[in-house]
Amino acid sequence: MVKPQKPRPETKRKVHSEGKTAGAAQPAPEVQGNPAAQVKIGAQVSRRAADRLRSGHLWVYASDIEAITLPEPASDVPPALLPVADHRGLLLGTALYSPSSQIALRLVAREAIGEEEWLRLLAARLRLAIARRKPLLDDRNDACRLCFSEADELPGVVVDKYGGLVVLQLLTKGLLAAGVRKTCVRVLREELAPSAILERPDPRMRELEGLAPSPSEPLFAEDPSSPASATQFRLNGLLFHFDANSGQKTGAFLDQRANYAAAAEWAHRLGATGRALDVCCYQGGFALHLAEVCRQVTGIDASRASLEVAELNLEANRPRLSAPVDWVEADAFQILRDWSDAGERFDAIVLDPPAFAKSMRAVEGALRGYKELNLRALKMLSPGGLLVTCSCSHHVGWADLEAAVASAAADASRRVRLLERRGAALDHPVVLNLPETEYLKCLVLEVE
Repeated sequence: MVKPQKPRPETKRKVHSEGKTAGAAQPAPEVQGNPAAQVKIGAQVSRRAADRLRSGHLWVYASDIEAITLPEPASDVPPALLPVADHRGLLLGTALYSPSSQIALRLVAREAIGEEEWLRLLAARLRLAIARRKPLLDDRNDACRLCFSEADELPGVVVDKYGGLVVLQLLTKGLLAAGVRKTCVRVLREELAPSAILERPDPRMRELEGLAPSPSEPLFAEDPSSPASATQFRLNGLLFHFDANSGQKTGAFLDQRANYAAAAEWAHRLGATGRALDVCCYQGGFALHLAEVCRQVTGIDASRASLEVAELNLEANRPRLSAPVDWVEADAFQILRDWSDAGERFDAIVLDPPAFAKSMRAVEGALRGYKELNLRALKMLSPGGLLVTCSCSHHVGWADLEAAVASAAADASRRVRLLERRGAALDHPVVLNLPETEYLKCLVLEVE
């Protein structure tokens, strides 16, 4: 059910070497370190892009680049870092440059810096990101997101911890340098002493960014002769299997950790502890948490591989789960339609579908999908039941999601009471200047 993102249409921009002219503007000589100075080498961006950067955002789209001046001699390998100037040539900062991406520039500093300064910033910011997460780790939780890209001022850098394993993702071309990997490995080893550090590519981002393949060997292994790539980790006291060579994202959905616990807590509070349903259950996160308080739980997913891992997770947690759990391989839309028409009843239902809207263009269709899933769930919920409904589409806002659920409730002739609005766990912070960092939305509802 993954919907492909249609990239923004790329506008032609003039790319040239030092000494050649692009457009009518004539950049003045380069001046390092002076934000009021004009720059000669680098990217010149539109007024719209400059305003976004000055407001705190970090991205410049390819369509907002007016000209790029590369250093002489020009080579087939573009520089990883470029100064960025506004339409008047005034310095805005230094950015990672990705010539194949629709997000062509990602700002890493508000001044002119070189590679050495950038690597020092990378190390310092990665240490700070880890320090912010360490208080979230304890004997019940040994997995979390250690670095969340732009939210930690490290655009394109994602680091997740699963027990003793650490997974690194470098999601933009400007990061694919030996110095970046070396710096990340050094900091992660010093701060966490992991058993292994693995680099895992994101296939979709590799395509969009034009990235080269990631190293197949671990970046670090405590035992080089037998490097670990699989382990178990704990979320809220429950055990989950992790395999770096399979699964979505870096292997699991750490952003739902707090919402897993909230779903079980609300089911207990409302007395919705009979029959529970986890739709798009992936590897059983919500289902296993609900099995701590409910009498019977069913998980549905279209992926057999995910359900096989869910079964392993179930076996690992059987000593603390009182409820039987069964897994059903099926398309969520079809099976909910069939079950609601057949009059199936549940006390608690969780809807956690994949991102339906990868772009603004896809929002209308996504909202139809969200409404359909919620309509079917509402028809199956017993009075006083619990509905936990999620969207991980950034382009679908809170008002959009709530309107889709309200419309479904009207069609189902059900009254729903909002108990909570929830987002991603604390290791996925939201930065108000960067609205893209707020993507996960979770509504906790009582259905009357």
